[in-house]
Amino acid sequence: MFVDLVPNRNSRPAILLRETWREAGQIKKRTLANLSDWPQAKVQALRAVLKGELTGRAGPQPVSIERTRPHGHVAATLGTLYRLKLEAVIAAKDSPERAAVLAMIVARILKPRSKLATARELSAATLTSSLGELLGLSDCDEEQLYRAMDWLLPRQAQIEKTLARRHLSGATLALYDASPRPTSKAALASWRATAIAATTAVTSSRSTWAC
Repeated sequence: MFVDLVPNRNSRPAILLRETWREAGQIKKRTLANLSDWPQAKVQALRAVLKGELTGRAGPQPVSIERTRPHGHVAATLGTLYRLKLEAVIAAKDSPERAAVLAMIVARILKPRSKLATARELSAATLTSSLGELLGLSDCDEEQLYRAMDWLLPRQAQIEKTLARRHLSGATLALYDASPRPTSKAALASWRATAIAATTAVTSSRSTWAC
């Protein structure tokens, strides 16, 4: 197989990819592809490969992947917090403490773990996602997370009031369960029954109060 340059009298030469073979003592030739519209550099690279002169990739060197950082789930969760403007509810100005609180919220949603494990997931040396890089916490440790929690505590009441004004109106009822969700079918059925009973009891109490 080779690249053949065929002169044309009234136009530019045709560049053809051809192969030859011997049959009944005669050399025969056939055209496999017309490469006339290829850039010259591409034709030269193919010619070099067919001659065995080029074993690597022509042009710029290929990208070398040194480390991957899972990003999609972090972008989705952190982006949702930003769309809700939760960072402004926590604190008006950016700070390492606010970034650490946001990181702990995202980590709690994606993969609840201890503060030590969360710090390791944020640290540049042991990170497991892009979260630490996005929030500027690549040198974070567990002590910084605990300090951020201490920083957050005096703001708790104001944050709760702000969220209530934003998301609750009139007699809106918000219920949540922080206990682990059961895995077996029997335990799940019991868990659902308990949740329904609790909701019914609260609804009945509210009806009584309204009367």
